Amino acid sequence: MKNLLLATFITSSIVATAQVQNKDVHKFGAYINRSEVRHEVRIPKIDGMVPLKCDLHSHTVFSDGAVMPSIRVKEAWQHGLDAIAITDHIEYRPHKKFVLGDLNEANKLAQKAAKDRGIIVVEGTEITRRKPLGHLNALFIKDATKMDVKDPLEAIDEAISQGAFILWNHPGWPDDESKLYSVHKKLIKESKIHGIEVFNQYEYYPASFDWCNDYNLAYVGNSDIHTLTSINFGMDAIRPMTIAFATEKSSDALKEALFAKRTVALFNGEIAGREELVKKLVKASLCVTNVGGDKIEVYNNSDISYNMTFDDTVYIFPASKTVRITMPKKGSFVVNNCHVGTGDKLEVDAEELFSID
Repeated sequence: MKNLLLATFITSSIVATAQVQNKDVHKFGAYINRSEVRHEVRIPKIDGMVPLKCDLHSHTVFSDGAVMPSIRVKEAWQHGLDAIAITDHIEYRPHKKFVLGDLNEANKLAQKAAKDRGIIVVEGTEITRRKPLGHLNALFIKDATKMDVKDPLEAIDEAISQGAFILWNHPGWPDDESKLYSVHKKLIKESKIHGIEVFNQYEYYPASFDWCNDYNLAYVGNSDIHTLTSINFGMDAIRPMTIAFATEKSSDALKEALFAKRTVALFNGEIAGREELVKKLVKASLCVTNVGGDKIEVYNNSDISYNMTFDDTVYIFPASKTVRITMPKKGSFVVNNCHVGTGDKLEVDAEELFSID
């Protein structure tokens, strides 16, 4: 009898909760509200490190973007991200007369919107000048208004004094020429540039891969989104992002991972990063089972598909799929969609790649 009464109470509660319409208004079920559906991006841990999916370059109406900061947070949640940075321009704010607040306002609004969605909002801004300096993001800052100065090098110094991670954005834009100018070499030597945006929207800059390796800079990939992300990349697509391997999901841990250069850039099925880290990512993604003799099954537990070549044979290991193959003889695989330098693809020994624990 008690069970029957309990069941009746629960059923009545559910019905009462669902009765949000009347004879004049009928609401469709909440299941069609796609804004509350998150597309998870599965990336395996490496050495116990948590993979934080980040987009560290985005714009809002507080500079030349088309949306409010709260929309950026909701989009980040929908697209499976763990962290975003709002990096509105200091020098270029065409909507200035329509929005209220200083250079920190967008970040304040984003922080407020992120509280109940588990998204890390990195406080940032974009120092926007013509080449040769170009555009640089200052991340993990405390006050962007102090960078609103005539001399961009003074702005960078101010950002550094606030503990910022400085990112050199889209080195091949807008003239389709990727060049490491003397000003960049000077800033790198002085530890005032810490990473390079090797992927930006639909572009990547091959020359920048060697710069990251040669000067010990972080590989970073971002959307640089101005419009709705669904317009640029679709609702369920994996947008350009940085995978930062951190000790935990927190702003401090993310900052530590970026400064430690434990990052890879990801977009459109392409990966760019340091050889050692990319190799660990590929190996962690592929789970191998011996099914008898020289036959193995390879399960890809990530959302990154891998395209590999062994001698003249191409092997595809699709995301979330298991592939049954004959274990190749001695030699190395070339992972065609993993960039570890300018013109260099990741190479992995077959026995190392498909070792069975």
